[in-house]
Amino acid sequence: MTYAVILSAALVGLMSGCATASARVPVTPSTPPTFLGEVVGVHDGDSITVLARGIKEKIRLMGIDCPETDQPFGEAATLATTRLALHQTVTVTNMGRDRYHRLLGEIVLSDQRILNHELVREGACWWYHVYAPHNTTLQALETDARTLKRGLWADPAPTPPWEWRKQKK
Repeated sequence: MTYAVILSAALVGLMSGCATASARVPVTPSTPPTFLGEVVGVHDGDSITVLARGIKEKIRLMGIDCPETDQPFGEAATLATTRLALHQTVTVTNMGRDRYHRLLGEIVLSDQRILNHELVREGACWWYHVYAPHNTTLQALETDARTLKRGLWADPAPTPPWEWRKQKK
């Protein structure tokens, strides 16, 4: 009997704690592996906000790294993401969280193209091999963009954003 009372009290406490936490935290551990939402904001080339289930979630596009907004091609990367995704209904594949608690995601556009891939294809960003070392699709798309001198690859020696960030410190 005592065990049942303790278990019941613990469950009530957990449930009430979950309700409070979900009101404060945009996405709980129960965020589904994939979900639909509308892109309601573009912060820069590789960060967007998606409205899903009544919650705005900031998403960092997985496997790519766009130029910073204050670096050459940074504004072009932001414009490319805006053109491709803003106000679209998308499918987000939840790939975990980064150190800033942003959801890491792959974004499938309404026409079934993958935003992350399209940005690499257009030369708007780098394949972020440190965080997606086995993504041969992104690797091949970057190789093609470099060969065809698309976007930032028109520059003979573009500075990768991870080097730009180090220089700014």
